[in-house]
Amino acid sequence: MVVTHHRRSRTRFTEDQLKVLINTFNQKPYPGYVTKRELAIETNTEESRIQIWFQNRRARHLLKKQPDREKALESSEVPGQHHPAQQIRGNEDRRHRTSYSFSQLETLNKAFMNNPYPGIDSREQLAKEIGVPESRVQIWFQNRRSRLHVQRKRELESLEQSERQDL
Repeated sequence: MVVTHHRRSRTRFTEDQLKVLINTFNQKPYPGYVTKRELAIETNTEESRIQIWFQNRRARHLLKKQPDREKALESSEVPGQHHPAQQIRGNEDRRHRTSYSFSQLETLNKAFMNNPYPGIDSREQLAKEIGVPESRVQIWFQNRRSRLHVQRKRELESLEQSERQDL
């Protein structure tokens, strides 16, 4: 079976959509889940695309402030002052944890064994099959790859430790 990896096509926002997003960013650069959902409805786009737009915008915003960054870091070390993200970010509207049924997990694990790095087409197919948004499938695969990496690292450390004890 040949697996092809297709990138998602670039999301292009209209001027009206950008006005809404930029206005919200200026008020709240770290919007919570509820805000992102409302923006997705207002701009008629997926919540995951809104999330990516904010991540990219924050990155660009930081790059513009790069020369001032050292001064900001120095001033942030003053007792009683907090990092701006800590002041803005709250969990008042965080996304609820996604729970998967046994059959959903079985399907996801089987797909992971076949290909731990599925492309957008595969993720969308899986999402449709198990009834969750594609963005949740993408996060599940990221988390599963991370867990696999940690498991392999532990196994390697355990093996090295047992070999040392044998000597």
